[in-house]
Order: sequence, then structure tokens, then C-alpha cells
Amino acid sequence: MSAPILRGEGLEKRYVAGRAGPSAGRRGKEVHAVRGVDLEVREGETLALVGESGSGKSTTGRLLLGLEPPSAGRVLWRERDIASLDRAERAAFRRRAQIVFQDPFGSLNPRLTVGGMLREALSVHGLARGREATRRVGELLEMVGLDSSASARYPHEFSGGQRQRVGIARALSVEPELVVCDEPVSALDVSVQAQVLNLLADLQGRLGLAYLFIAHDLAVVRHVADRTAVMHLGRIVEEGPTAELFTRPRESYTRELLAAIPRLPGPGGVPTFRPVRDGPDAEFP
Repeated sequence: MSAPILRGEGLEKRYVAGRAGPSAGRRGKEVHAVRGVDLEVREGETLALVGESGSGKSTTGRLLLGLEPPSAGRVLWRERDIASLDRAERAAFRRRAQIVFQDPFGSLNPRLTVGGMLREALSVHGLARGREATRRVGELLEMVGLDSSASARYPHEFSGGQRQRVGIARALSVEPELVVCDEPVSALDVSVQAQVLNLLADLQGRLGLAYLFIAHDLAVVRHVADRTAVMHLGRIVEEGPTAELFTRPRESYTRELLAAIPRLPGPGGVPTFRPVRDGPDAEFP
């Protein structure tokens, strides 16, 4: 069993929903988005966090990355509480823990070329400038299956799958150890989903990345995750090796999720995520 790289202990997140009564000074109803979550991601593994919409998955991902402060509990990066990190240590943490967002268009700056985005990330973290940055941009684009000439183009000039590849390249530009993939294929066509999932798997094998893979589609999770944690109403209700959880679920909620997986024609009705045509432009209905 590999060592934990990122761990949440007793994480809670509470929000105030609106205001109660006519007085603007009165406190609204408190909503618990996350309730006492304990979760760890280990080196080089893919941990899936699954559940229906509104279960608290994405909020948990943001808490683990320090993008939102927890109402209670703590986040440990290699056994260091991220709340105690100084400015330099926090910058190092943000470099080592990256995110790929669900929306491959809304998450990219429309005013910057792809090359501009990647060079900006390299510059901010002091990784490369000038010719070295240009060389590194080309290398990153080729790594995600895009031609180096894509650096001169803007996000709107790409298809959805290609934009998601750009988002992955941006995350990889700062040489992370962990990437939170927040519903990274849910906005894409099924055939394009397969290509992006294959890419993520290939990159993990080459770079030794750890993934926190947030999803609601268990058919996808079954093929990408080493371990799976099931979230319901802000809590982790079940966690274990993916193969075991899918064949011997303990909780009724997990069984309900598994029963909702679409079955495709073929041996066992199991979908495959290795298409015949693959590549950044092989996008077809």
C-alpha cells in the first residue's frame, strides 16, 4: 500500500443559505455540504469520489485543494496541515496539487492563446522563461495529443475534447504530484470521453500521478479507479477497492447507484473505454 499524499480529517463545510425574515441582519438557514469526511489519496493511485449531484463531492475536492477553508477538520499534505503552511510552502503545495475542471471551455481564459496560458503558469512558478518556456509548451501539448502549433490558437478554436486536453496540459505544466479531476469527461460526448480517459491513464503511467477522480458516472469509475469512496448527503457512506465495492457493496445507497449503471450490449454488458479511433481530432457521434 502506497503512502498517503493528501488526507482530509473530519472535514466539514457549512454555508448559510439566504436570509431568514425581512431583517437583513438575521442569519439564514445553515446548510451542511460536507459532514465529517475522512479521505486520503495515496501516491500513484486513482481514488474515485462518487455520488449523485449535490452529495458534496466537488466541495470536498475544493476543501482538499485549499480552494475553500473547511468549517471544521483539517487537510494534510504529506502529513503537514496546509493551514499551517507559510507563503512559500503554500505556493509549493498549489504547484504540486492541481485540478482539471468539468467545463473545458469556461475554465480557460478566452483572452489568452493556449501558449500564453501555459507560459503564464510556467512563469508564475518560476519553471521556465523565454526559449525554454516555448520548448516546454510544445512538449506539454504533444504530451496531451495536440500539435505544438496549437499554442498560437485560442480556446474557442478547439473542440470540447481538445479544450479538455488543453486543461490537462495546463495542470501538468507545473509538474504536479496529484491532480483532482472534477467530472473531467461529463461534458463530453461518449467517444471523446474514452479518449480523455485513456489520456489520463497514459499520463498517470508515465508521470506517476495520483488522481482524485470526482464523478457520478459509475460506469466510468469502474474502469479508472483503484479505490472508490461513495458520498451521500455530505458523508462518505462506503469506501474500498473498486472491484470489491462493485461486486460486494455493503450499503443500500451504493447498491442503488450500481443498479442505475446503463448496460451496453456485449460480454457482461460492460462498456469499454479504448476506442478504435483515438486522437485529439477523432471526435464523432
